[in-house]
Amino acid sequence: MAEKKGESGAAPFWEKPLSELTRSEWEKLCDGCGRCCLVKLEDEDTGAIHHTSIACKMLDHESCLCSDYRNRRAHVPDCIRLTLTKLQEIAWLPPTCAYVLRNDGKPLPPWHPLISGDPESVHRAGVSVRGKVEASEEEVEDEDTPDFIRIWPKRWPKKARF
Repeated sequence: MAEKKGESGAAPFWEKPLSELTRSEWEKLCDGCGRCCLVKLEDEDTGAIHHTSIACKMLDHESCLCSDYRNRRAHVPDCIRLTLTKLQEIAWLPPTCAYVLRNDGKPLPPWHPLISGDPESVHRAGVSVRGKVEASEEEVEDEDTPDFIRIWPKRWPKKARF
């Protein structure tokens, strides 16, 4: 089961302001959905961000986790390490993202593994990219990327709403 308030009455770490989290706590806040690891396109004229169903070459499509998280920057130099500062600047994170929710003062949803105690709950709720990735970035030519634009990465799945 998920971590509850301790005998001291202290709230679980994920209820603290993001600025007070340790690096370890920050990392644990990720729900493992893999949506941030999808290729995004920016419209040069409008600045609009379009999400695709193409995954980063490092994403394990089954677990929805990076296959080499610790060394990912060696494989993908432009991979972003999310920080509190970058969180304020990035507009393309999904609305289901725990960092976005907590930054907005909202609680984690019931399907979040820290609440459910089960890392599979994010997948059962339909929040993750499991079964939705149509290609790896290594399989798609740049000019074909727009063919993979999808709306779902920017939305809450119906069964995941609370």
